[in-house]
Amino acid sequence: MSSHPVHGLPFLPGNTYRDPTKSIFHRSQTLTYRNGYSRPVLPTVGIGREPITVNQLSQAELDELANKRPTLTYGQVRQAPPSTFIPSYVAFDKKVLRFEGYFKETVPISQDEHYRVRKVSIYYYLEDDTISVVEPPVENSGIPQGTFIKRQRHPKNDNGDHYHWKDLNVGINITLYGRTLRLISCDRFTQDFLESEGIELNLPEEIPPDPYTEIRKEPNRTYTTPPDFDKLKQFLTMDRKVLRFFSLWDDSGSMFGEIRPVIIHYYLVDDTVEVREVHERNDGRDPFPVLMRRQRLPKSVKDLRDTFPKCVLEMSEQEVTEWYTPRDFMLGRHVTILGRKFFLYDCDAYTLDFYQEKLGVQDLTPADVTKPQEEEVTQEIPPYNGYGLLEDSLQNCLTLIPKPPKKDVIKMLENDHKVLRYAAALDSMNPEDKERRFILSYYLSDDTISIFEPQIRNSGIIGGKFLEKSRVTKPGSTMDNPVYYGPDDFTIGSVVEVFRQRFIIKDADRYVLNYMKTHEHQFPCEVLRSLEKHFHAQEGDRELGNPDIQERTGSGGTYDPII
Repeated sequence: MSSHPVHGLPFLPGNTYRDPTKSIFHRSQTLTYRNGYSRPVLPTVGIGREPITVNQLSQAELDELANKRPTLTYGQVRQAPPSTFIPSYVAFDKKVLRFEGYFKETVPISQDEHYRVRKVSIYYYLEDDTISVVEPPVENSGIPQGTFIKRQRHPKNDNGDHYHWKDLNVGINITLYGRTLRLISCDRFTQDFLESEGIELNLPEEIPPDPYTEIRKEPNRTYTTPPDFDKLKQFLTMDRKVLRFFSLWDDSGSMFGEIRPVIIHYYLVDDTVEVREVHERNDGRDPFPVLMRRQRLPKSVKDLRDTFPKCVLEMSEQEVTEWYTPRDFMLGRHVTILGRKFFLYDCDAYTLDFYQEKLGVQDLTPADVTKPQEEEVTQEIPPYNGYGLLEDSLQNCLTLIPKPPKKDVIKMLENDHKVLRYAAALDSMNPEDKERRFILSYYLSDDTISIFEPQIRNSGIIGGKFLEKSRVTKPGSTMDNPVYYGPDDFTIGSVVEVFRQRFIIKDADRYVLNYMKTHEHQFPCEVLRSLEKHFHAQEGDRELGNPDIQERTGSGGTYDPII
């Protein structure tokens, strides 16, 4: 069965059919490889032409002729193995012949040179017989260098022949696109390759010297500077050379004036002077360092008329008879710059060497301008006037804007809500005050004292807050150095004077005793012993059935002297 239409029927749908047993649908190849080269496939019979079969050998006969050897006298005939064919582009891949050469380029418009010698490298690629010419780059040559002729086949004559490696040798000239290149040497691989092919190499040559390069190697010409002053020479020799002086500007004679440190720069390149002010941290001055811009300073001027517009025109060389020079700046002297006196007391190392080597000045001793240390004035605090607290009134003497007194925050956090309570009676001659009882609370967080009087019915005395939280000074302490009451001053039976009122400590909380036992290293032994003795006596009275204790504790209650 065939996929071609039936002979004689039109090529229409229904008149053709396909072979259902066909499973390979690849396209026919138009190229085939033989002996390593691609060649078109010969046309088959029935399509166009019939192959030539007359006087042609079969493949087996061709292989037999290729492997045929002469008949030996003895032994069996040996068939030589077929040799593998290697294409030229595989055999000569990455094999390049390298020649060193040069060519002369004419320079028509130049007085220094008539021609220049340019060195090149010629590369011959064996795989496709192409040639490339590369010029090695030379620094600061001013000539665009690199690939001089790209890789290509070069014609040898007008007949269309191209250069072959058999045409190359050392000591010959080759012409590429009108450029005559002289081959002077080659590398080791090129020498071995040409000698293996039977080519005898000529002796290597030296590249001729370049005339312009030889002229550049000669020393520069020297010139004698004329004796007159040359500004160009000053610019070339004194550029970026500056004399630096440390000086003081005494402006204490003016209102709100003072002594200011400044730096004077003298530029040797054009004899100009610049004054820069030295700013210190938090000196209260505007950050403008340039006190006087860079300019030439006249030392003496001619007698100018009153009509000379000084406010409009600047001083020129016609009005100035003498300008400031480096000899006018000496250490230990005053120099007047635009009506201001500056005292030069020191300079840097370069300025010192310049004066010693160039001007021959050896006496350059820095002056001592350190100020004597001022005596610290002790601040006298005025006496306390009695208004407000002492700490609050003291802040008015320390700062312009009073701030609240600093508190011990750590102490406040550790002793927060810790209060020592005592029962106290008023020490008074009045019989009405004999029965009055007070609760004295000492706050450990800020060492303040508050006094509260419980209200007693039908006593005729209004109870309540007797003293709000405040620090209480001991009797006999001065206003300048006050001494305040502390927890170690409260013992059973001690007298506490609060603003001319005397209180006698009668009793204390059980918490006071427990706190002092826990922190016994902070309290004197007498205080702790007084409280222990007092509470021990109370426990003894309770056991003996003291009616006062029974009345205060009640039936089955716990004893609390405060509440």
